[in-house]
Formats: sequence, C-alpha cells, structure tokens
Amino acid sequence: MSPSKPGATTATVRRVLQTQIMPVDRDLDVLPLYVDPDPAVLDADKYNVGGDKGAKELNKASLRQSVSSGTMIHPDQIVDRHAVRIEQGERLSFGSYFNAFPASYWRRWTIVEDVRLAVELHGRGASVTVYKSMANGRSQRVSSQQVEDGAAGGTFVFDLSLRPFADGGWYWYDVTAGDEDAVVSAVWDAEVPADRAESGSVAVTITTMNRPGFCSDLITQLGSEDDVIAILDTVFVVDQGTDKVRGAAGFAAAEKALDGRLRVIDQGNLGGSGGYARGQLETVKAGTATYALMMDDDVVCEPQSLLRAVAFADLARRPTIVGGHMFSLYSRARLHSFGEIIQTWRWWWMSPEHVLSEWDFAARNLRSTRWLHRRVDVDFNGWFMCLIPRQVLDEVGLSLPVFIKWDDSEFGVRAKAAGYPTVTFPGAAVWHVPWTDKNDALDWQAYFHERNRLIAALLHSPYKHGGRLIQESVNHSVAHLVSMQYSTVELRQLALEDVLAGPDGLHEALPHRLADVNAFRKQFSDAQLEADPDAFPPIRRKPSRRGHSELEVPSKRSQIIQAGLMPLRQLRKPRALSREFPEGEIAAMDAKWYRIARYDSAIVSMPDQTSAALYTRDPELYRDLLKRIADLHLKLYRRWPELSAEYRSKLPEITSPEAWEETFRPWTEADAEAADD
Repeated sequence: MSPSKPGATTATVRRVLQTQIMPVDRDLDVLPLYVDPDPAVLDADKYNVGGDKGAKELNKASLRQSVSSGTMIHPDQIVDRHAVRIEQGERLSFGSYFNAFPASYWRRWTIVEDVRLAVELHGRGASVTVYKSMANGRSQRVSSQQVEDGAAGGTFVFDLSLRPFADGGWYWYDVTAGDEDAVVSAVWDAEVPADRAESGSVAVTITTMNRPGFCSDLITQLGSEDDVIAILDTVFVVDQGTDKVRGAAGFAAAEKALDGRLRVIDQGNLGGSGGYARGQLETVKAGTATYALMMDDDVVCEPQSLLRAVAFADLARRPTIVGGHMFSLYSRARLHSFGEIIQTWRWWWMSPEHVLSEWDFAARNLRSTRWLHRRVDVDFNGWFMCLIPRQVLDEVGLSLPVFIKWDDSEFGVRAKAAGYPTVTFPGAAVWHVPWTDKNDALDWQAYFHERNRLIAALLHSPYKHGGRLIQESVNHSVAHLVSMQYSTVELRQLALEDVLAGPDGLHEALPHRLADVNAFRKQFSDAQLEADPDAFPPIRRKPSRRGHSELEVPSKRSQIIQAGLMPLRQLRKPRALSREFPEGEIAAMDAKWYRIARYDSAIVSMPDQTSAALYTRDPELYRDLLKRIADLHLKLYRRWPELSAEYRSKLPEITSPEAWEETFRPWTEADAEAADD
C-alpha cells in the first residue's frame, strides 16, 4: 500500500477471507479437520514440565496420546458445503484445522488489522461463543450471543482485532443447539482497501506422469465449485507420460467444467522441475495470471484452499509465496508437517524444533494441542500445493533444472533472499501419499537427492565449505555401503561427479539423466526387485548365540560403537553359505544400517511393501567404493569455494525463461508444426 496524504481517506470495501466449510464427500475420516465435538484437553506447558530429561520424554510421549472420545457428528448432519446441523442440546466447536481462523498469520503477513465473524444460526435457543487462543495454546472466551426468545434464528456479528496475535493464536467459535436442532454457517471477512477488493487470478500447473485417473480427478475437484473456477486463469496439465490424462474416464467432464480454462501440454519426461518450469514459463509469457500455483498430480485437493491462499496473498504486505499443508492420503486426518525450514549448517530440510511431524488431528485436535497455536515461519513450501506470485517468477527466475528433489526448497530459499517470504498457510491443504511410504532414499531418486542437495547448498549455504554437509554425505554413503546398498552408493558417487562438473550441463542432461541412472543401477543385485517371495533362495544361517531379539533398537552408545566396527567387518571374507542362501529376511521397517550390516546376505523388503531385493556383501566392491567415497568428497571439499562461486554466478542464466525455452524447444516446435498441419 502506498502511504496516504495527511487527512486523506482511503476507500475500503469488505472482502471475504474465509468461509465455514464441511467435507465435500461427508467423509468421516476427515471430519476431525472440520469440526470438533470434544472438550479441549490442553497438554502441559513445556515451562511447567521443566528441563529434566525424564520429565521431557514423558511429556513428549503424552503429547501423542489420544484425547478424542470418538464422538463424531453423523454425516447426515452436513446440510451442504457450508452448513451443518447440530442436534438439540449438543455443542460443536469449529476450533478445527479448516474452520478456525489463523489470526497470527493474518496479523504477521498481511495488511488486515481487524476481522469480522458473521455466524448465521437457525434454531430456537441456539447460541454462539467466540474464543481466541494465545501463542502458548491457552484459550480465552471473547464474546457470546444467543437467538432471542421466540425467534427462529439470526445472524450474529463479532468484530475482532488481530493485535494480540504477534507470536501465534487463533480465533474460533462454538455453537450450542437449544430447544431444537440448529443449523449454522459462518463467514470471516475484513475491511480492505478498494484496490485490494478484487481477487487475483491463478494459473495452476499440474505435472503428471502416467497417473491419468488421479490427475483427471484433481481437475474435476478444481472445477467443482463456481467460486473456485472464477479465480482460475488457466489450468496447465503438463503431461510427461505415455498413459495420457486425456484417456481417463472422467477427463471430458472435467474439461467441460473448466469451461475453456484447461490446457494440456505434452512433453518428454523432464521431471517435476521440468513440468513446473513449463507451467511457470507459460504463465510468465501470457502475463495474465496474478499467481502460478504448483500442484502435484496425485493429490486430493480441498478446493476452498485455493480461495483462501489467493485471498491471503492478495492482502499480503509484500508479494508472498503461499503454500498449503499436506495430509496423508491413507490416514486422512494425519498432517505430514506444519512447516519446513532449511537447517543451514547441515543443509537439510526439517520441521522447526517445536513442530511435531505426522500429527493426527483425529487423536488430538487443534484446541487440545498447545504447539499448534504458535505461528510457524518457514523457508519454503513443497510444490504439492504452492502459490507463487508471477512477480516473483519475473524477478528471481523459474525452477532449477534438476528433474526432482530440492527444486521447491531451493526456489523458496532463493525467493527469500530476494525479499519474498514463504508462508505455509493453515486452512489450505491437500491429501497426498506420505513420504514414509516411498523408497526415494534408495532407488533412482538417491542420485537426485544427493546431487540436488549439494547444488542447493553450493548456491545458498552461508558456510565456506557447506557446513556439515560434506561430512554428512560421507556418513550417509558409508551407512549405505555397510548396508550392502551398492547401487545407492554408486548413484551418490555419480551425483558427486556431476556436481563437480559444474552447472553448464544441467539443462542438457534433463531429458536423459533418469534413463542413464536407471540403466546404470540395474547391474547391482540390490536394485533388482522381485515381487514374488519365491524368487529368492530359502533362508539358511548358522544358529545365533544371541539370547535377545535382533529387532531391538540399540542404544545410542551401541550405535556409535557399531558405526566404528561395522565398516571393518565389511573387509572380512563372507560366510560361504551366504553366497547361495540369504542369511535372513529384513522387513522394511527394520532395515536400518546397524541391522543390515550384521548379515553377509539378506532379503530386504521395500518401504512400499510391493517387492524385495537380495543384498549380498562384496568386500572387493566395498574397498573400491570406500576409496572413491573418500577421494570424491575430499575433492568436493577442496573445490567448494570455486564451485559455489560458479554455480551462483550462473544461477540467473540457468533459471531464466530463455534457458528453459531452449530446453522445451523440441516439444514446442513439434506443437507448432502440428498446429500448421
């Protein structure tokens, strides 16, 4: 906002910030994210727990204990998308993830200073009570109103200040039905400058690869509500697979619902970064959308999330990236993380210290969870749902050409350095397959994890040699090595070699690097997966003298000792019987380095539970890889300052629209030729 002249008045209008919503499909699994029928049972304050280690561990365990009674409204009580019926004499709280108002985020990042809550109640004797919370989770009653005697209902308005929310806190309301069932709906709005009244428009980019059904369903969700369609400029579906989204059963209806806003772009598999960069490029070139929204193809979207994210971004103090949260597609009230930062000394993504990951709102909802009330500031947001102002793309460039992994986090760090913050915004979310059910630390993605993490650190680490990153890279490679995961170690070595080669080849490698990586790793037995358990020889091993379970988690001291001894053990000659018969079977959940390293051969199942691989210890390969690990990491350490300078100097060039246009040329030219025919 530009400052007004003394005595001048600025025209203002009311703008909706958030509306009460209920689940689209009346799904009982997600109802805890929308309403909370239980009383609040707030956990202990950490300052009351104190610094005693035992007390802290006990409190940490208690935080995960369920306080839910299991009570839940019946799906038939959901009147429609915005209204719910509360049975006579019952009380229902809207202090939930999707219906509480995240006051501290609006206070910190936007120009909004006061909000108005308008609750529409129908039902004799019904009442509404408004609450607010402090950053430490304690709640305070703000105000209450009731349907007057003899009246059938009414609209109750509460004017609420955002001033007392500097560090955290929410607003919410509870509704109690009186002499009969009550029906409730509500709207949060604010007085905003007239030049902020109109909603910005959104160009959505969905990158898809052989998930036509999933992607078609997502397009359907985006076109399911008129108010969401109204803010859509274009929906780009960048189809990089062979099983095309156009062939999905529901695609035609989804396309029709978007009324000309859908554009499907076919191109080769350039990974997530190539798909998102294509949408970013098209958005920048068109120049019509206010925002570019990155979204995965395998998500289920809460459509109102788009409206909330756009309203927040429209009213932000400065151009701001607005990200959504990710809930599990399989346990739908479970939140992956409430926000993510980069720990710069390690150069690794993580949740802030006080954030508890994999949080189950069905067990302990917002009003009963103290840490959820403190505002969480982040460095980036994953591109499973992330709204980026077009202005930011214009000024800091497009995605890095890194195929997959670290493209979203690097962009967030880059934008932040240019003065554009990222806010992971409560009340905006998607449901996604959780990372814990994937195998991306061991399979072909291990190459991209290692290479792209190093590239991001070279670009942005404030430390001369990347802090602890190189040491951690050595540790992780050795851990994979003693675990007989030779293909993973080889891919990590290949990643280091490519990093040392510099940034010039990143665009050129994009179309073929995945194929190269997959072809390379196939030569290793630990990369050859079998779905049939009978594909492996039977287990045979000399009986162990151990009198305790090998599945016990060793102490920290024991792990440190094993970290010193296990690398030495790998030099010994393997037991003869292990060459013909695996010595054991290891479940994915137990496949830790300190357990795998005890065996000379083992069948290890994969995290997705669909297959397993035979791991076989090879002392000669171990010696060779150990030497190469040391040599390459020493070379990286010595060259870090010059490499960092080179990557940083070329960052504007490799993320420029011009560089990406050249990368996309084989497909854009093919499209142009097809259009001429």
